[in-house]
Amino acid sequence: MNQFIVQTSVAESTSLSKHTRFKVYTERQLEQIQALAKLTEEQRFAMRVVANVLPFRVNQYVIDELIDWNNIPYDPIFQLTFPQKEMLDPADFDQMAQALGTEDKALIAQVARDIRTKLNPHPAGQQQMNVPVFEDEPLEGVQHKYRETVLFFPSQGQVCHSYCTFCFRWAQFVGDKELRFAANEVTRLHGYLRFNRQVTDLLMTGGDPMVMKTSHLANYLQPLLKAEFDHLQTIRIGTKSLTFWPQRYVTDEDAPELLHLLKQLVDSGKHVAIMAHFNHWREMQTPIVQEAIRRIRATGAVIRTQAPIIQHINDDPSVWSRMWREQVELGLVPYYMFVERDTGSKRYFEVPLARTYEIYRQAITQVSGIARTARGPSMSAGPGKVEIQGVAELQGEKVFVLRFIQGRNPDWVQRPFFAKYDEQAMWFDDLVPAFGEDKFFFTDEYNAMQA
Repeated sequence: MNQFIVQTSVAESTSLSKHTRFKVYTERQLEQIQALAKLTEEQRFAMRVVANVLPFRVNQYVIDELIDWNNIPYDPIFQLTFPQKEMLDPADFDQMAQALGTEDKALIAQVARDIRTKLNPHPAGQQQMNVPVFEDEPLEGVQHKYRETVLFFPSQGQVCHSYCTFCFRWAQFVGDKELRFAANEVTRLHGYLRFNRQVTDLLMTGGDPMVMKTSHLANYLQPLLKAEFDHLQTIRIGTKSLTFWPQRYVTDEDAPELLHLLKQLVDSGKHVAIMAHFNHWREMQTPIVQEAIRRIRATGAVIRTQAPIIQHINDDPSVWSRMWREQVELGLVPYYMFVERDTGSKRYFEVPLARTYEIYRQAITQVSGIARTARGPSMSAGPGKVEIQGVAELQGEKVFVLRFIQGRNPDWVQRPFFAKYDEQAMWFDDLVPAFGEDKFFFTDEYNAMQA
């Protein structure tokens, strides 16, 4: 294979190679993280309690380069990666704390399962409504919610370099096969894409596909260069690697092969989009992430950015406006501002919809038009992606103005509708129709789909 090579000076190479060896810590290695020694024993035990329910994984790069250990526990990247006591309901926290005190592994596992079932592990009908049937069998590891876009969960990519504490896909990482989406049968994916010519976009997701070796990623993507897949115009790769392990594109052993693969896809005529998850501008500050961005862009791939509004991390318009400005400066395309999903540790991270919209509105007024490509706030709800377009007074009533960015029925897209204004509403399901209506325009059709 011809390698894609980016020239780097000797000085740059030295400064970028500090973390060439990936070292990770999970719940079992919490006590090995030297930086945590400054915390009290009570704080460290609370982390263990939460980490036995929700997934925890962090690596040395994040610890050394991204977290300000003089600002604990308020540092946003610390909040992003380390468990916080308030992420669990107090009663659930106490139950797990007592179970840990017994050191009974079976009891600990059972308590964890019981708590997880209360945390809505698969929101928005993911298991019930999104899995397609192909050749008379459910297509494992695939979701097909919107007509043009197929999501694929490769089995080799069902982990991340570190875990986000707010992650709406936390159920992928807790070791319960019944909660997990994954597939290792590439032939059936390609067969499904070959058969469904209305599909224009493939989204590789997880977990994080960029934890895979390039050879595995190529097995999934290179066959799509054949003429029989000409209808597939866009290949998206959802990843947090630019934050958690930018070495993937710079110093990893197969980084040149990865860059070559991206360039090969671009040169074939595919639109390649790296769907990068940046939650805070601090994640883009290190020299190695900026070098990784430069190398990806040199392949012709586009980097689009997205994140939810998250309490304790970025619930401030100045964080978003600075993040979008710096993304544009680095050549990235702001794409989505999401609402934190109704799953997992949402009780700790969720922000009321009214406040969420105001954060978006204030942030978008502080950037130029080139950064106003960021759509939102968007809720990935059961019926589709619902955007809060504004707050208005209509017919004497204060309302949320909403629209579908994507819908289970494409005819719903761009149609405005209205919900009664509610300062306490956290998620789409908390909203009720405005003007005394008993249902939204799509309610009957969506109910029929569910049935």
